[in-house]
Order: sequence, then C-alpha cells, then structure tokens
Amino acid sequence: MKNFKKIVTVLIITFINFSVFSQNVHRKFESIKQFDSYVEVKTNDGLYRFQPYGNEIIETSFIPNGEVFKPTSHAVVLKPNSVKMKIIETSNNTEIKLLDFSIKIAHSSFQISYYYEGKLLTSEKNGYSKNDEFEELDFNLTNDEILYGGGARVLGMNRRGNRLQLYNRAHYGYETHSELMNFTIPLVYSSKMYAIHFDNAPIGYLDLDSQKNNTLTYQTISGRKTYQIIAGDDWEELVGNYVSLTGFQPLIPRWALGNFSSRFGYHSQQEVENTIAKFSEENIPVDAVILDLFWFGKEMKGTMGNLEFHKDSFPNPEKMIANLKAKGVKTILITEPFVLTTSNKWDEAVKKDILGKTKEGKPYTYDFYFGNTGIIDIFKPEGKQWFWDIYKNLNNIGVAGWWGDLGEPEEHPSDLLHATGTADEVHNIYGHNWAKLIFEGYQKDFPNKRPFILMRAGFSGSQHYGMIPWSGDVNRSWGGLQSQVEIALQMGMQGLGYMHSDLGGFAGDNLDDELYTRWLQYGVFQPIYRPHAQEEVPSEPVFREAKTKALAKKSIELRYSLLPYNYTISFENNQKGTPLMRPLFFENTSDNQLFINDKTYLWGNDILVSPVVKSGLQAQEVTFPKGSNWFNFYTNEKVEGGQTKTVQLSTESIPTYIRGGAFIPMIAPIQSTDAYSLKSFDLHFYFDEIVKESKGKLYNDNGETPNAFENGYYEMLTFESEFKKGCLAVEIEQELGKNYQFSSKEIKLIVHNILQEPKKVKGYKFTWNKEKSILTIPVSIEKSSEKTIKIKF
Repeated sequence: MKNFKKIVTVLIITFINFSVFSQNVHRKFESIKQFDSYVEVKTNDGLYRFQPYGNEIIETSFIPNGEVFKPTSHAVVLKPNSVKMKIIETSNNTEIKLLDFSIKIAHSSFQISYYYEGKLLTSEKNGYSKNDEFEELDFNLTNDEILYGGGARVLGMNRRGNRLQLYNRAHYGYETHSELMNFTIPLVYSSKMYAIHFDNAPIGYLDLDSQKNNTLTYQTISGRKTYQIIAGDDWEELVGNYVSLTGFQPLIPRWALGNFSSRFGYHSQQEVENTIAKFSEENIPVDAVILDLFWFGKEMKGTMGNLEFHKDSFPNPEKMIANLKAKGVKTILITEPFVLTTSNKWDEAVKKDILGKTKEGKPYTYDFYFGNTGIIDIFKPEGKQWFWDIYKNLNNIGVAGWWGDLGEPEEHPSDLLHATGTADEVHNIYGHNWAKLIFEGYQKDFPNKRPFILMRAGFSGSQHYGMIPWSGDVNRSWGGLQSQVEIALQMGMQGLGYMHSDLGGFAGDNLDDELYTRWLQYGVFQPIYRPHAQEEVPSEPVFREAKTKALAKKSIELRYSLLPYNYTISFENNQKGTPLMRPLFFENTSDNQLFINDKTYLWGNDILVSPVVKSGLQAQEVTFPKGSNWFNFYTNEKVEGGQTKTVQLSTESIPTYIRGGAFIPMIAPIQSTDAYSLKSFDLHFYFDEIVKESKGKLYNDNGETPNAFENGYYEMLTFESEFKKGCLAVEIEQELGKNYQFSSKEIKLIVHNILQEPKKVKGYKFTWNKEKSILTIPVSIEKSSEKTIKIKF
C-alpha cells in the first residue's frame, strides 16, 4: 500500500511538472541576434523581440511571419533603458542574462521562461497562437498562485478561476458580484511577486485559469502580441515598477482631497447656490460642487451634446462660479462624448466632421437611453481639438474640474469607425484618450494649473493623464458598500490609486441612515470624498436628519484634519506609484490569509482601517499585521500585531489604528482647503518601546502648481525618533525647495502612549495627561533649522 501511494505521488508530481512546463513542440528555435538595446530570436514561424526597461521589466513581442513590429503602445510611457545583456548559448538552450532578470529559451521543444534573481517567475506555455476567434498568448501557472488584476471587478481578491471579458461596460446597481465593469485592464499580478501586462488595446478576454489547468491566457481580436514581465523585491517596488512603466499619476490639486457636494443632479443655479449656503449654515466643510447633465438642459433626454449652460436654469453661470469660488467652492461640470441629433451642436459637429463614421463615411448615428446620437471621434485631430475648445472656453469662465461620464463608451457599435480603427479596437482606450485630451490641453493652455479629471472608464496607464476613477453606479445597499474595498485595493495596485466610490451609494431609493453614516466614515480613508446619489435620496449631509448629519459632519471634519497626512501620501503616489489604499499583504507575504483579505487595509503606510459594512454590528474582527503594534486612533488602546482580534464598534467611527512609531500630522478642521496652512499644526507621534527608530514626513506646496516638487516649489518636513537608554529623541527637520520661501511654524508635538511623566524635556515646556497617557510639547520653528526634542524618563 505504501509503495502504491509513492507511485501515485510520483505520477501526480510528474503531471504537475508537465502541466507547469508545457512547451510548444511546433515552434523551432533558429537564431539569436543582439542589438544595442534589445535582442531578437528567430523561429520558424516568427520573430521574438526582447526589450528591457531596466533590470526589472522585460518586454516581449512576437511578430508572426508576414507581419511587422508595431512599436506604438497606448499604455507605456517609460523609455527603454540600455542595460548590459549577455547571451549564453548551448546546444539546447539560450539564455539572455541581465543583472537581475534572466530569459531562458529551450530550443526543442520551444519555450521561454523568465527568472528574477535566480527564481522562476513564469513561462510561456504555447506562447503565441491563433484560432478562428482570437489571437492568444498563454503562460504556465503553479497550483498555489493567487492572481489579481483585470481592472475593476467584484470577484474576491483572488481572481483566479475567472475568464474576464476585456470590454469596458457599466454595471448599474451592482452589489457583491460583478464580472464586468467600467475599467478592464489587461494586467495580472501573481502572489509569486511578478506581473504580466498585455500591452494591447483591442477587446478580448483575460483567462485566469478558468479551466483549472494552470494556464493564464490573454485573448484578443487583433493588435500587438506584446507583453511586459515586471518584477520587484517587495510589493511596493513591484507596483511602483508597473506604474513607472505606464506613467506616474500627477499630484492632484489639494482641494480635490476635500468634501464634494454632488447629486444627480442640480437643476438650476438657484439650487446650487442654496445647497452650498446650507453647508455654510451647518459649518460643514465643502470644497467643490459637481453639476450633472442639467447644466446644459432641463430634460434628462434629448439635450446631451449641448455643452453650454442652459440660460433658463443657469442665467448667469459666470457669476455663480465666481461667487462659489469666493466661498472656497470649485465648480465641476459633467461632460459626455455623445452629441445627440437633437442637440444644439449637432449641425456643427456634422459640418466640422468630428464624429465617428459608418463604412460609407457618413456620421454614424444610433439610439441609446438619452436619444439618437453620434459619438465624438477623439482619435481624429479635428475631433480632439473641437472637444478641447469647449473645455478651454468653460475653463476660461472659471470651471475648475471635469467629470467625464459614459466614457466606456456606454454604447459603441462594433461597426462604427474611428480615425485609428474600429470601435472594438479602440473601445477600451476611449476613456483613456479622453483623459489624455484634457490633460494635454491643460499642459498647453493652462500650464500653471493642475487639472481635475473624474472619469468612469479607462485603461492601463490612465493615471498618467491625471485620471481620477470612480467605481460606477453602485447600489445604495450594504452589498454595494461591501464591494468597495476590493475594487479600490485592486485598482490601486493597477496604477489607478484614486479609485473611489459614490459615498452613500448611487442606485436606488434606499434611505438608510446607518448605511450612509458607515459609508461616509469609510470615505475618510479612501482617495476622494464625494457623496453622490440619485436625487430620490439626498446625498449631501446637510439634507439628512440631525443625528446622521452630525455624524457625517464629524467624518468630514476628520477628513480635513488629516489633510497633511493625506496630501503626503498623495505625493508618495505621485513620486513612487505607491497606492493610497494598500492590501495587508504589502506588510507580510508569508501569511496566505492576507493575500485574500479585503476587510482591513492600510491607508498610507501608518493607518490601519476596517470599514463597517454590515448593519447592526456591535463588534467585528480586525486583522493586525505582525511586525508592529497598533494604537486605537480614538482611545489609544494598544493592540499587538500578528493577530486577528474582535473589537467593539462605535456608532461615531469605524475601527482605525495607528502603527507604533508613526508620525501623523494633523490640522484643526477648516471650511475649505483655501484656508489650509501649516503655520500651526499637530504632530502626533505614537511611541512604542519596541520601535527603537522610526521616520515620517510631511510634504507641502501651494496645492495647485503642476510639478511643484520637481521645480523646487515645495517644503518637506522630516521626522525621526530614536529611543535608547530611557530617552526618547524626536527630531524635526525642514527641507525647502530652491524656489520655496520659509515660513515659521508652531507645532504641537503630541506623544501617545507615555505611561509615566517624563523627568524632563530639555529646553521645552510640556504637559502630561496621565489619564490619556499623552505628552504635549509646543515646538516653534522660527528659522529653517533642525529641532531635537529629548524626552528623559
């Protein structure tokens, strides 16, 4: 019996190894040639081209016989780096060796394998193949790999086992499951710490081992046979490498981190002004108001494409925008890519020839929910310029930001022709290029202003053009709330770090005050704070009943108090591509449960958050990553890391914890970011005896100048702690950009978890709250110099 078990085991292992290392017996290695920055391998049926982007990213293209290499990528912005490559040949194998990467090619049967620092990442199974429906690229997987990516979906953190359609499409009223949504991105991350990005725009499928045969397959109708293998030494580096490939997110305007007033929709100038007046009356902070489609027409249907203020409802938009701006409130307008045949601009659009075409060369018209329409061909220079001129003119009267809706596009007939291809070939990059159109327009005509570009659909690299995505028309339900962390975590890893939700939920008429409260509490720790809903239920807190309004106000005020921290993690995203919301496995890759956890996450590096996503709960489990102790943000209770613990819930907040040794800068609540200042702020330090040294920082600029850091218009405060021999030293240092003027600061250093009164704090007065275990020390920064506060116990 034992021998039988051994034989079965050997057979199983043999089968697994065979399935993992399947090879293409029909493709034959013929020759290899090295060029200055890339290598070509000739086979009997085509040419492989290996292009390094440094030592952690390899691009592979297959060019079948009879085709030519297509160099244009819609996603990649990084320029290839010339790196040292060595070719090692034997009779049966060829290796292309870089510093960290190695590409091994088996001659017979043909197979390409990718190694990083000596470790096998993945290998092609059959490589490129073609059938009647698709062109395909496939790869071997191991049994234990967990897979992420594919864009915005609700499938669970581990997306393995699904065949994902790559066709951007809205899912109205989704809740706890959605196989297809507005962002379909041909990118896969593996728990083995690598990523594969399929660098091609046309529609298709991404099959994450749906047949359970350890195979990852990319299927497309046409286009490039190009992919990049991306590696890294940890998750931050891996994600950062992908983002460097497809482009870093420009730093958003600081006001975009504030509270938005938004609904579907404000019907008149009077309604907008009255709503903002209510925020002022209630002393609830607000930084922007978003106008939905009623700004250009009284009716929901029949007016799309007017793209100018409807004067009956908005008699003086210039005055309205100016008055709102004077109150610290920016105006954002919705726009769509559709021009209805009933709109004011239809004749102009036809005359200027800026619409998608039929095969006969006529404007392609079709019916959808809003009416009979054409679509702007943004791939045609004339269409791009026509659309931008509309944005430019509205920007000139004070509009501060743009909402691009229905940009999947929502209806996009397959036989419609754009200047650069069929609808199916450009469908997934329509929203991407739309954002690019606005971003590049700002660079040309408003170079000193950061754009705000809210979009419902995009592609790989859309973050590079300032896109701020949201998760679509989520149902206003607990199920809708439960899906939001997964979507945001997945999209943050895929470069789109500002993915967020309509706070409170969008679809339906569910007036649930507990749900609304919990959603807004979660919103404090997600990238954009924007309550939004259909008008049957008020999305603005000023129109909710007293208790709900008070709880919403508390959440919004906390959001504003955290602006220094939030702006700093936005800067980190801009510089390194690090997501604002981070999965727990970024902390620990040895715990398999963390790879599928979307109940608890990190907001930046130092704040641990566990949203409340079910009704009536009195307690819930929170996972605390090992390697740190964690302090309750509201009570200062200390929790040891490396455990999952049941914690009691409060109606006033969601479970929020601070990493031991962390510095958290905060300000007093303000009514809009126009009042933002670091002349006086609180610096919270969470002392933990096990943390002997720690660091933190605070980034600041004027909140509106593009590339402020690169051009020296910034200041950076760095914080360091050191604890040894019963003495805690906290060091504060200020770095000024070459074009930034020094300003004095009054800092209240608040040290948590101080269980005994210090003997002295040399050179500083202090107060110690025994009950709360908090030490408070006022520190003045009167010149650009280093300050060291030594606390002796």
